Amino acid sequence: MESCGGGAVFCNPPYGREVGKWVRKAYEEAQRGATVVLLIPARTDTTYFHDYIYGRAEIRFVRGRLRFTDEEGKAYAAAPFPSMVVIYNGNKEVQE
Repeated sequence: MESCGGGAVFCNPPYGREVGKWVRKAYEEAQRGATVVLLIPARTDTTYFHDYIYGRAEIRFVRGRLRFTDEEGKAYAAAPFPSMVVIYNGNKEVQE
């Protein structure tokens, strides 16, 4: 396997029904040694959370609701759900 250059990959996938596919791909790449950081909705009741995140990645819950701004600095309404940062640190063990 070729090295990916030693850097981390950050991914803020589209929020919706397909987010589980992005999580699975991030998990699979981490199994190959990549460091992957995801910013996703904190949906702890989903199958992908239990199959690919819980006990397999570092989880940091974001306090409050995220607000995004566009290139001109215009702020949009806060997200209607909580968010989390999921960190796959290559194939290192997760500390619980």
